Amino acid sequence: MAREIDSKCSLCRRAGEKLFLKGERCLTSKCAMVRRPYPPGAHGQSRGKAPSEFGRQLAMKQKIKRTYGVLERQFRNHFREVESKEGVTGDMLLSRLEKRLDNVVYRLGLATSRAQARQLVSHGFFALNGKKTDIPSARISVGDVITLRLEKMEKKYLLGLKELRKNSQVKVPEWLVLDEKKWQGTMLSEPTRDHIEGDLNPQLVVEFYSK
Repeated sequence: MAREIDSKCSLCRRAGEKLFLKGERCLTSKCAMVRRPYPPGAHGQSRGKAPSEFGRQLAMKQKIKRTYGVLERQFRNHFREVESKEGVTGDMLLSRLEKRLDNVVYRLGLATSRAQARQLVSHGFFALNGKKTDIPSARISVGDVITLRLEKMEKKYLLGLKELRKNSQVKVPEWLVLDEKKWQGTMLSEPTRDHIEGDLNPQLVVEFYSK
């Protein structure tokens, strides 16, 4: 499975803000954006020139791509899927990314980060509508049920998961619902732009690919 090999902390520092790529670590003083809140590299602290319009578009594309943990070709394919459909292309792109199985697992609070969710899905720890799946990019539809395969899980992980949900501020978005007794999540409706937190401007991505 192809993956981003750059340091996750470096990706956040390039974006100039926390992308929460390392789960709980991002909420502690160990976070790189707390210790070194400037771009990586020898000249990171001296970069003061305002980016061009193209630079802003590129930076937003990279930010969204890295937030959801997809590679360039995958991201471009997601864009092409929604480009010809009726509606606001940028908002449909974010909705499409939200409906990836790895993101849904993360949104349900069953993983501390999208990277961990992607790894768990790849190892077959989840079932989609009763069938084991190991495809992180699988598209989830309204009514689909995602179940944690308890027979695959170690007791240590389950205890950690319960502790995480007990102590953290995990909030399952309105378009999903989680049954913690069954460790089972269901997609209730399509995710909309209002459901997606973060300073993301997908219109800049549309402008980038329209050149």
